[in-house]
Amino acid sequence: MPGAAAAVTAGGESRVPGSLRVIGRAFRTLWSNGKARIGLIIIALMVLVAIFAPLIANHSPTATTFQPYQNPNGSNWFGTTGNGQDVFSQMVYGARVSLLVGLVSGAVATIVAVTIGLIAGYRPGPVDEGLSFLTNLVLVIPGLPLMIILAAYLQSHSVWTIILVVAFTSWATGARVIRSQATTLRTRDFITSAQFSGERLHRVVFREILPNMTSLVAASFFAAATAAVMAEASLEFLGLGDPNTVSWGTILYYAQQQNSVLTGQWLLVFAPGLAIALLATAFTLVNFGVDALSNPRLREK
Repeated sequence: MPGAAAAVTAGGESRVPGSLRVIGRAFRTLWSNGKARIGLIIIALMVLVAIFAPLIANHSPTATTFQPYQNPNGSNWFGTTGNGQDVFSQMVYGARVSLLVGLVSGAVATIVAVTIGLIAGYRPGPVDEGLSFLTNLVLVIPGLPLMIILAAYLQSHSVWTIILVVAFTSWATGARVIRSQATTLRTRDFITSAQFSGERLHRVVFREILPNMTSLVAASFFAAATAAVMAEASLEFLGLGDPNTVSWGTILYYAQQQNSVLTGQWLLVFAPGLAIALLATAFTLVNFGVDALSNPRLREK
């Protein structure tokens, strides 16, 4: 028993540093890519803003105690809305919702894409045909109109409803790419050896095939997160979200409702629009570094 325990401990100690080395090597590869480095810095800054929002914002984002339609001043750095709310505070707190929707929707869409793509690629025949038909069906349906229909007919317009709607419409592209890669991997020798050794389906798929397409999964996540940020802003702008939620999309919605451009409140439109574009660009820039993980030719010298 002591020997077995020592073996387990030794095995665990040998595995953990190996995992850390893989993570460290992947991070160094991302950081060595100039575009990915810029994207990581932008995302990190936005995460810090979202975490420390109560310390950064000088007012409550929902307080209506200010004079409406004020221009930027010492107290209200970005001016005020037509309801007398501080725009800067809404921008700071809005980072929480936009990041939450982007990261969680991206994660959920990636999990669905990986599951469907791996199973379809590993099981040719009726299973592959059925899942491929479902994937192609979702791909040919325009994403934004489908999201509008789903969001409009769902009773709840909370942030979590938006997350589910966005995730439901964002998985198909990743699933198609992962399925194609899984199809090529299932005929490799190490997969055949695992099959002959009696490994079960889930172990072959998730322990043998999945680790060989880590970069594709990461790319699928960042692509889905980028689409989720834009989709959340679009749905909120159209009034299909929760009007009581403070997000960059709701700021744009109220700016449109209050004719902010006509009243000279151009910052009420420019600030959230720039923040949304900057976050989406950051995810896209990190995606360049993810491509470098799988293709050494793309790595910067």
